[in-house]
Amino acid sequence: MPSVLEDKLAHLPTRPGVYQHKDAAGTVLYVGKAKNLRTRVRSYFQESRSHDGRLKVLVSKIADVEVIVTDTEAEALILENNLIKKLKPRYNVNLKDDKTYPYICIKKERFPRVFPTRRVKKDGSKYFGPYTDVKNMKQVLEVIRSIFRLRTCTLNLAPEPIAAGKYDVCLEYHIKKCAGPCEGYQTEKEYNQTIAQIEKLLNGKTQALIELLQDEMKRLAAAMQFEEAAVMRDQIAALQKYSAKQKIISQDFVDRDLFALTLDHEAQVAVGVLFKVREGKVVGRQHKYMRQIAERGEAELLQTFVEYYYTETTFFPEEVLLATAIENPEPLEDLLSEARGKKVPIKIPQRGDKAGLMRMVEANADLLLGEWKVQQMKRGEERVPYAVKKLQEDLRLKHLPNRIECFDISHLGGTGTVASCVVFENGKPRKRDYRTYKIRSVDEGKPDDFQSMREVVERRYKRTLEENGPWPDLVVIDGGKGQLSSAVEALKAADVYGKFPVVGLAKRLEEVFFPGDKDPKHIAKASASLQLLQRVRDEAHRFAVTFQRKQRQKKTLHSELTEIDGIGPKTAQKLLKAFGSVKRIRSAPAEALEASVGPAIAGRLRAYFQENSN
Repeated sequence: MPSVLEDKLAHLPTRPGVYQHKDAAGTVLYVGKAKNLRTRVRSYFQESRSHDGRLKVLVSKIADVEVIVTDTEAEALILENNLIKKLKPRYNVNLKDDKTYPYICIKKERFPRVFPTRRVKKDGSKYFGPYTDVKNMKQVLEVIRSIFRLRTCTLNLAPEPIAAGKYDVCLEYHIKKCAGPCEGYQTEKEYNQTIAQIEKLLNGKTQALIELLQDEMKRLAAAMQFEEAAVMRDQIAALQKYSAKQKIISQDFVDRDLFALTLDHEAQVAVGVLFKVREGKVVGRQHKYMRQIAERGEAELLQTFVEYYYTETTFFPEEVLLATAIENPEPLEDLLSEARGKKVPIKIPQRGDKAGLMRMVEANADLLLGEWKVQQMKRGEERVPYAVKKLQEDLRLKHLPNRIECFDISHLGGTGTVASCVVFENGKPRKRDYRTYKIRSVDEGKPDDFQSMREVVERRYKRTLEENGPWPDLVVIDGGKGQLSSAVEALKAADVYGKFPVVGLAKRLEEVFFPGDKDPKHIAKASASLQLLQRVRDEAHRFAVTFQRKQRQKKTLHSELTEIDGIGPKTAQKLLKAFGSVKRIRSAPAEALEASVGPAIAGRLRAYFQENSN
């Protein structure tokens, strides 16, 4: 453990807060919250703790810890959620964002507009959703526009242009879809009362809104304002019709949120489902797909989903029902109670009507997970290129070679031996997964491609085994039987032989060798599968040669230019960029050198090259 980390662990505060685990490069690996930062963070490094494979890998990479102290656990929960969304740490659960789903926006402006949007901006506007059922959202908007008179224009309705008579009412006013605030026919106070009613409707408070409108209708009728009362009557009728379509699932008319989750560790996905019940009726369903769930339990994932939702929403119910008990409900209860202004209980119903409601939510979670699997299967089939399918057929592989990894060795006359590993997914390069290796087990000037191949393959798959993937569907070795045999020895040494197929591709006749086979497998030269193997092999060769060339240039740079007094790496790079090589710098005219690095350094260069001219 680094000494800096030991010092930090020894002086951690005992207060609530958020901690960030970082690697040696300063990249945030994991963000978590704690009631007691000292106890929680130290627990990662206690040998007596039995960590799962994921946590062991995480702990092995931690080089630094940064903590942020908060006053309460609820504050820590909100901060944790914001940091995860901002930093997207590798070892946190990845919640697939709902940005592709639409929201209903009440714009922050004078005489606010109400419209659908898929982009949530932090501009003070209010957003309701997301609506996973777009048809349901359109129905809600249709109800709003049929009941309430709202503007749809984008005019700047500041007091000055309205008072100056800058605007004229449009067709919307004449067909009684807008009350004409642009000409001052409706005050801002009256318009905002309408917006408050819309917010009630969007929050599922349909019955409360109907009762409010009924009281207002009676008041207008008593004041002999019969036309206004008739408008109110029509609004009430439309709301009652809309309310009748909503399914009643509870007779106690309590506002509650119901959460359930189902997961599939094999597919590495979980789906969390929320049912919003307002006044005893289901007014909406929301779900999120969660990735990076390796070795995480249902309770932890459900807590992540619930906490994510309540740090985003603006409405908090009277009661929360969960399908499974979560590990640490106290911060969530504090957050809910503080937001609502009174205690919000979190319950796990075991019997009765509420347990029946939870079974309905769980059934929906199972359904959504099944649909996700079907869609992924269809997408996978649609995405698989013909060359990948053909390669499976020609090599008689059990599985589609969606992920192909290929190795190549490169050196120059036995010096500077390096290796490359390139990755192709679905027939295309996945460059972010490319890797290069400096060979350590071969003496300089004594090339040994077989030993080099053994070293790089063993290093690659020992690391893959430690990190539990991703595993290739096919490994290609650039070379014939000798290189393939070396790769097989390395795979056995790494204890992964047989986990995936491995073949050698010989350059001369483009023959494919399988381990243990005496004769090669011949694939037609015009075949798409052989062309795919050639592309993979050529890319591995290109990548290895490029890396070998860069290493040679660095070595030349260090051994020649940086040995000259007064010339550092930056100046050396500037010279190489200007002239291309040390040889050209040596033969460059004095004027050109002075123009590039000045007369003083140019003089040192000339003096050095004159002294070492032999």
